[in-house]
Amino acid sequence: MFSPDQENITTPASTKVPVKYGELIVLGYNCSLPNGDRGRRKSRFALCRRPKASGVKPSTVHVACTPQAAKAISNKDQHSISYTLSRAQTVVVEYTHDSNTDMFQIGRSTESPIDFVVTDTVPGSQQSHGGEGQTQTQSIQSTISRFACRIICQRSPPYTARIYAAGFDSSKNIFLGEKAAKWRTQDGQMDGLTTNGVLVMHPRHGFTQDSKPGVWREISVCGKVFTLRETRSAQQRGKMVESESQELVDGSLIDLCGATLLWRTAEGLSRTPTVKHLEALRQELNAGRPQCPVGFNTLAFPSLRRKEILDEKQPWAYLRCGHVHGYHGWGGQGREPEDEVVEVGRERECPMCRTRGPYVPLWLGCEAGFYLDAAPPTHAFSPCGHVCSEKTAAFWSQIPLPHGTHTFHAACPFCVQQLAGESGYLRLIFQGPLD
Repeated sequence: MFSPDQENITTPASTKVPVKYGELIVLGYNCSLPNGDRGRRKSRFALCRRPKASGVKPSTVHVACTPQAAKAISNKDQHSISYTLSRAQTVVVEYTHDSNTDMFQIGRSTESPIDFVVTDTVPGSQQSHGGEGQTQTQSIQSTISRFACRIICQRSPPYTARIYAAGFDSSKNIFLGEKAAKWRTQDGQMDGLTTNGVLVMHPRHGFTQDSKPGVWREISVCGKVFTLRETRSAQQRGKMVESESQELVDGSLIDLCGATLLWRTAEGLSRTPTVKHLEALRQELNAGRPQCPVGFNTLAFPSLRRKEILDEKQPWAYLRCGHVHGYHGWGGQGREPEDEVVEVGRERECPMCRTRGPYVPLWLGCEAGFYLDAAPPTHAFSPCGHVCSEKTAAFWSQIPLPHGTHTFHAACPFCVQQLAGESGYLRLIFQGPLD
């Protein structure tokens, strides 16, 4: 199986396909942003080897407000990081070109140095139920930094990717003001943390069927690993964890305080189901002609393209027992479907087993990069109703995702709604055709 990008490549051998280091996928979007992917603002971003190396590495350190320091800051062709210690003292670290690496920058800013523009993810913003897309992303106050982080990839195998907090602005500068957490290291260098921090979690046993959650850490401006601060923007840094690295592995999660990204390596993606495979699983599921045990009508998952618009054949499920039905108007107040859709998820009684629970439409999880295996979609997250394989559901239900400035909770990767119930997911019970 190949990744979605690879399956479409039918170019002759003479055409060089760029080397792909990996992809970043934003949690909460089931294949595309609510208003569609546009330019550098999209739900997934491929990091490929650039025609010319774009990486930088630290070189000269200037202490205090010397003429060299001022020159380094004003020189638009020179990357630099400025650490303001007091009004009288600034340390400026100059960075030089590194011909062995490529640099990619992520943040909220739409300025040209940002390769991948990321905005705050609103939980359930894709759950339109009839096409009324909720795009509150612009109106809420963003907590994502304009220049949030940078990823440096080795241009030669094994194409190691390393993450650092903060990105260079249009003047090729990173400024850490007086209030930012910063310090001198034992070897006399400077380091610091950004306001809301860049958190990383590497899963144990990679991104496979055996994956287990790792521990969330904070990454510094120079790429060192620290335990978490008491809250996201606390002045006091955590303890340095020398045994751990800022190297990204397949399945690493990066949290920018408002959006969480999943890093998939090119090798990891080559073992992941493709969109084509998910479509085949959908067709196979529909070919089994699952039926509503009440209305006896045949149910069908809508095509992946119509993934958030309710269809009359749409499967619905009771989230306490897992019985799958077509839409029906009894067990609640007996209203018409049009009125009911507004109250998706309110408690109703399952006609099959009399268990009361939320009653929701089921949606296939279409973002292949979130899947741990290629098994059939048999389980649904609660309370959103996104359907995927059992191993995938089990993995994501164990992952504590950062929420706000100091809390964590498990969420559905396809819509980032907080999971509910004992395990956060359940097995679906389909009724086969009677003939």
